[in-house]
Amino acid sequence: MAASITAAAAAIGRVRPQLYLAVAGIVALGLLIATPRPAQAVTQPAAAFNSNDAILKWINGYRRRPDPERLPAVVHALSAMQAFKAAESSGPYVGFIAGVLGTNASHANDLIGKMLSIDPADHWVLVRAIAYSRLPNWRELLATFVDRMATRRAMIDKYLDGKLPRLEQIDYRSDKPGMIDKIKSTLHFGKEQKKAVVLEPTPELIDILWGYYLATGSYVPIQSVIKLLPLANDKDNVDNLTTGSAAKFTLASNAVRDSDLLAMLKWADKSQPKEVKAVLDDVIETAETVDTVHMRQESLAAIEELKTKGPNSRRELSGWGQIGQGALSMGCVVAAATGQIELGIPCVIGGAAYTAGLQYMTH
Repeated sequence: MAASITAAAAAIGRVRPQLYLAVAGIVALGLLIATPRPAQAVTQPAAAFNSNDAILKWINGYRRRPDPERLPAVVHALSAMQAFKAAESSGPYVGFIAGVLGTNASHANDLIGKMLSIDPADHWVLVRAIAYSRLPNWRELLATFVDRMATRRAMIDKYLDGKLPRLEQIDYRSDKPGMIDKIKSTLHFGKEQKKAVVLEPTPELIDILWGYYLATGSYVPIQSVIKLLPLANDKDNVDNLTTGSAAKFTLASNAVRDSDLLAMLKWADKSQPKEVKAVLDDVIETAETVDTVHMRQESLAAIEELKTKGPNSRRELSGWGQIGQGALSMGCVVAAATGQIELGIPCVIGGAAYTAGLQYMTH
């Protein structure tokens, strides 16, 4: 079933001075929610990539009919549109590029070489995409092109030294700390352990995973999104609750119109641990009954309650911890999807990026 791609406008809410945080929304590009129209037999000219809609339509249809040779033209067009200007809103593109490279190992070197002539300021996108590609030779690729991406040498060195995390190093935070651990952490008791190099669960991470899915149609990125679902029940941390709610909402919303995705979720549901299955069951039921409005309302209510009353642990033990300013940042997927931009959280969308929340409102 075909679906048109509607451009989303950047939404900026009124903010309290101390909360003036630019937050990128959860980006599935709003493209997964429909089965793309079969590609035409005749390849369209590269000039077709002169608008956001043209690029997003191509990205949406890519997993059905891969055409990796056109990736460099798309990346050049996105760079010219300054779509990579803000890292927070570039997640879906990073994930998409990584997915194309990861599924075209024999052509990866050539594809990277053709993308290098973009603005050097945007080379960070290529560096991250290579590191996230899951290619077994990703290190060799970074080392090969380091001299041609000199402005990102420090970034490349950190990836090569293992100081920056890759897509395989997501921190799912499945084990919640006990009350004693929370007290020790809050009062700084005990020895401070060296922090592991991991990818924190954030809206940007979900953007990247959806981008990877758009490039591959693979279960691997969907599995990662599924593993983030227990965060939707985290009543102690607004950031975790927002990320988990976003994972839940994007899976349900996309599965409403993507039958392959829905079938994938049903298959995965059979082997999930209890804490994941409970949330995934809700996702599947929501997709089958097309009741995403109810899910949006529940997510917003849970986040608002946590912001207003504080974490459960604070209620259990008066005085422990505080919700930091960063934790008060709420992904645009919730605010935009519920029309609650006035909540005071800015949703700044850079370049050509689209937030899933805004996109879902157009379908």
